[in-house]
Amino acid sequence: MAYDKPLAERIRKAIAKQPKLTEREMFGGIGFMLRGNMACGVIGDELMVRIAKQETEAALEEPGARIFDFSGRPSPGWILVNQSVLTKPAELRAWIKRGVEYALSLPAK
Repeated sequence: MAYDKPLAERIRKAIAKQPKLTEREMFGGIGFMLRGNMACGVIGDELMVRIAKQETEAALEEPGARIFDFSGRPSPGWILVNQSVLTKPAELRAWIKRGVEYALSLPAK
């Protein structure tokens, strides 16, 4: 499965100044890691964001958000955001910020 490279580039530009940023191709997409922890990524044409598990239900109430369900088992703390929402730069930045904040709250790997 190919991933949306223009979306990946938009994310890359948004978080380029973050310390210890690395990228890793995975799940047929690309993940952006901060200090070894996943912050966000792209799967197909959707944004994948890692957040605190306890924030999952609230995040799912937002437009275009759904739970990441790669293997048939929903993964609390992992959200996919539909492309229709990501056309708005402010929305994309807000979702990226959530992933960045969560990744930076974790111990470095």
